[in-house]
Amino acid sequence: MTASPRPGPPSHPAPAGSLDSTAQLMTRITAQLTSQLGHLAPGGLPRRPRPRSLSRPAARRPPTLVAVAHGSRDPEALRTVTALVDRVRALRPDLPVRLGHVELNHPLLADTLAALHGEAVLVPLLLGRGYHIKRDLPDAAAAAPHLSVRVAAPLGPHPLLAEALHARLAEAGWTPGWTSPGAAPGRTPGEAPGGLSAAGVVLAAAGSRDRDSAADTARTAALLSARLGGVPVLPGYASGTGPTVADAVRALTGRGRGRIAVASYFAAPGRFATQCAAAAPGIAAAPLGDHAAVARLVVHRYEEALASAPMSHPAVTVGV
Repeated sequence: MTASPRPGPPSHPAPAGSLDSTAQLMTRITAQLTSQLGHLAPGGLPRRPRPRSLSRPAARRPPTLVAVAHGSRDPEALRTVTALVDRVRALRPDLPVRLGHVELNHPLLADTLAALHGEAVLVPLLLGRGYHIKRDLPDAAAAAPHLSVRVAAPLGPHPLLAEALHARLAEAGWTPGWTSPGAAPGRTPGEAPGGLSAAGVVLAAAGSRDRDSAADTARTAALLSARLGGVPVLPGYASGTGPTVADAVRALTGRGRGRIAVASYFAAPGRFATQCAAAAPGIAAAPLGDHAAVARLVVHRYEEALASAPMSHPAVTVGV
């Protein structure tokens, strides 16, 4: 009788998803290692998990540039300074720019400052040191304790103003032919060759009893003279202690200058500018107004004030 074979261990079907070959096992191990190594930075250190969203910190808002005009009853003055402020905005679209007036026009400086917060730089649209620069503007800044304020230097004197004055003279009819050569041998200093055909310029300004203001105007006269190739430029004032525009015209005539023009050293039209233009014996230029060089100078004074010192004091006056 033949013995039947002894039954072996029971066989079970392989579960679904099990590895059925060495190749599949190696593939899975390799995938796991690759995944683990992907979490390591160079040098074997664990990588820092990346945040789902990276938010940049908010950029610091630059101090507000407050252009400070004097103000005038002449309606053209407000239109002119508004146009100048628009030019400044076009030059620096990143800056908040506001307008304020010392008097006569709205918005008044006090109202402009009351509506602001944070930091501000007052840039006077004034042409020299005087009462407004030394007293009115610092007082206005001190009356706004909620702000950190700097008062920038006045616009003048500066070569950019000489550039604008020259341009306004050219617009009024000044040509290079007005520029005369230097004094001929044997003539006294300042005496012009060619008799009354030689040119001279009166720099018509508002005037002030402040000596610093007069010094600033005299410096601008010298800058304009250099810009015009050495043509003599004398200040003449609409107010203060003089000399007047008429006095300056007579002084130039006495030095042999017969072709005399008046350069209007005013930021905008107004009573004084009109008064001085009426005293011109020849060419009378328009005020500085919204000339591009003036707009560049406003931005320069703002940047100059920011670079001078940290804004740590409620009211800091710069360059005066």
